[in-house]
Amino acid sequence: MNRQVDLSVDVGGVVLKNPVMTASGTFGYGLEFKDYVDLNTLGGIVVKGLSIEPSKGNPPPRIVETACGMLNAIGLENIGIRAFVKDKMPELAKLDTAVFINVYGKTEADYVRVAEIADEVPSIAGMEINISCPNVSQGGLAFGVDPCSAAGVVSAVRAVTRKPLMVKLTPNVTDITEVARSVVDAGADSLSLINTITGMAIDLKTRKPKLANKVGGLSGPAIKPVALRMVWQVASAVKVPVIGMGGIMTAEDALEFIVAGASAVQVGTANFVNPGASVEIVDGIRRYLQDNNMASISDLRGSLRV
Repeated sequence: MNRQVDLSVDVGGVVLKNPVMTASGTFGYGLEFKDYVDLNTLGGIVVKGLSIEPSKGNPPPRIVETACGMLNAIGLENIGIRAFVKDKMPELAKLDTAVFINVYGKTEADYVRVAEIADEVPSIAGMEINISCPNVSQGGLAFGVDPCSAAGVVSAVRAVTRKPLMVKLTPNVTDITEVARSVVDAGADSLSLINTITGMAIDLKTRKPKLANKVGGLSGPAIKPVALRMVWQVASAVKVPVIGMGGIMTAEDALEFIVAGASAVQVGTANFVNPGASVEIVDGIRRYLQDNNMASISDLRGSLRV
């Protein structure tokens, strides 16, 4: 008989029953998957990015399959924070699973307004702040590329909410640890990384970009080695929990991130291939701990031998 193992983790003030979360933008608002997955078996759900007003996103085509991954330029299409709170959150609140919202905006004020509304909803466990968005006041440069700009957003949101803040870091930077330290100093309770890597696909027949937006975010197994490296670097540089993501398709992938120092993981592109991937990863992590006589997931975290 397999012995019980403790899969619970604390991600910046939110205790998850296991370390597997779904990544924003890959699991809808969570409810779309309820006929395929027992949502109560997940550690956490991060819903798709929410803005202060509804957004139609980018025109199609906006998803392209690539070697070992996919490019997306959805453009953060969403129903807006108010509609989410009214129409989606009541059902999500019934789950025995932590629900996080992903927050984005074009200005600091946009982030603040979304956070203020979310702060009034007790069933929202925390907020993931997406700083990969273009800052319109700085010519479209992503907030997360500049440590000062990134810290400014986090500080502004921190001032209007007591909810745990998870900050999602972009990999499209020279030194991700510099940005990580800056947002932790500004009030981040945890960090999630990596967001997608900017890429392009070209149609040779037309000699045009395959995406209407020309460029998009690369995700899937192709980015896993980059993600692992950055998670290891950031986990070594800060004292807050790190949530790793980027190309996690199997329990083995997830376990590598935990060995690298991640407290938890987010499963993204795998959800498009297999709606049950996240649940299978939870089961696989449990089996690994049992097979290796480990009582707790914490026994594995940060155990990389270098």
